[in-house]
Amino acid sequence: MSKTEIDRVTAEFFGAFDNRGGKVPDVGRIRRLVIPGGVIVATGPQFAVYTVDEFIEPRQRWLTDGRLVEFSEWETSERTEIAGDIASRFGEYRKAGVLDGEPFEGGGTKAIQFVRTPDGWRIAAFSWYDRP
Repeated sequence: MSKTEIDRVTAEFFGAFDNRGGKVPDVGRIRRLVIPGGVIVATGPQFAVYTVDEFIEPRQRWLTDGRLVEFSEWETSERTEIAGDIASRFGEYRKAGVLDGEPFEGGGTKAIQFVRTPDGWRIAAFSWYDRP
């Protein structure tokens, strides 16, 4: 059951950024998926550390102001280890969209740390590396 719930939380996380077909992305759902005080880190190509709100704000704007359209990202492989009420997931992902009128594709690696809360599995931290 834990792995199934972690898979669901992960899919919901990736789905938060989807604006294909005019869909309104629900980046705000990240606040529900990440525990208060969760840490978000981009390691490359430019290093940055974010709070949940610092992470959400620019992505909400990019995905709704018409600059980034037909965007989605999805997990292509993963390995998840669960030990009691903690879990770690390491996975590869791809992304595609149209940025400023130009189609693009990319991918990278995400590492996600989960904890089991009274409300179920939530993200405690995640980091990613986008391959240039």
